[in-house]
Amino acid sequence: MSSCKLSIGIVGLPNVGKSTLFNALTKKQVPAENYPFCTIDPSVGIIPVPDERLEKLNEFSKSKKKIPAVVEFVDIAGLVRGASKGEGKGNDFLQHIRECDAIAEVVRIFDDKEILHVEGKVDPLSDIETINLELILKDMETVSKRLGSLEKEIRAGKKEAFWEKSGLEKVQKKLEKGEMASAVFENLDDQEKPFVKNMQLLTMKPLLYVLNTSEASENRNDIEDKIPGPFVKVDPVFEKGLGDLITKAYETLDLITYFTTGEDETRGWTIKRNSTAPVAGMAIHTDFRDKFIRAEVIEWNKLLEAGSYANAREKGWIRTEGKTYIVKDGDVIEFKI
Repeated sequence: MSSCKLSIGIVGLPNVGKSTLFNALTKKQVPAENYPFCTIDPSVGIIPVPDERLEKLNEFSKSKKKIPAVVEFVDIAGLVRGASKGEGKGNDFLQHIRECDAIAEVVRIFDDKEILHVEGKVDPLSDIETINLELILKDMETVSKRLGSLEKEIRAGKKEAFWEKSGLEKVQKKLEKGEMASAVFENLDDQEKPFVKNMQLLTMKPLLYVLNTSEASENRNDIEDKIPGPFVKVDPVFEKGLGDLITKAYETLDLITYFTTGEDETRGWTIKRNSTAPVAGMAIHTDFRDKFIRAEVIEWNKLLEAGSYANAREKGWIRTEGKTYIVKDGDVIEFKI
């Protein structure tokens, strides 16, 4: 697992400011040479996550180089009503979302006569409904296709097929009611969950609403309490709220950062929350998982408080952890292999 494998797709109707937002984010893009394992595509931005801990550890170690943790944003073509049936660039659009790990749904909340809205008027809640409905319709098609092909396996008496069928039927009922698949996932049986997860349904992905505001125009602020999930307000033209968006996107992907620090470099490493030490080590190199012996760990603020590694050792603040240790956000780690 590399620091670049998890991405958040920026989606929205045409003319809601997706490209403006993506361009504002990519101005902050980190140099590609620090992430040689990433495919750098014009629609992909490798964006540094703002983190004062990195700055402080860098000063502490007087490192020659400072490399931040990153989050990957993907600019996805504008969606139009009917995308699930192939309207516009519908199928490409939905396939690109499928390849992302989470969705940032851009919704315009400002009025501007110069920038026409695709639906003729600015109605953020209607936009959300349009996009989410297209995702739901596509998932209904995916689920119904799979249920059709499962019949053969059920007739053959495959036990797994029964679990998959019952899980997918529960999801199908939710989708038919116009609800997201994520709304039913927690209530599925443990035997059903892996099959539903495996379907990579669009409405199972974590979703963050990005309310596109404008300092230069009038904003609709009466709808914030009606947004159906976590949201962040951003003004991409004046580059306000970008830091909040990056941090929130990182949280939406359920990512945390641990650090390595020394004279050569201080670096933030991106991992999934609840990763064990060997799995976390893979962000640096697969050897750190395969040849893992132990990890020396200290909280970043404890290291700063100690003033030096020698003092931290003396105080007994550096812990030796084994293979089962769950890495915490803000840990400073030295891997032993």
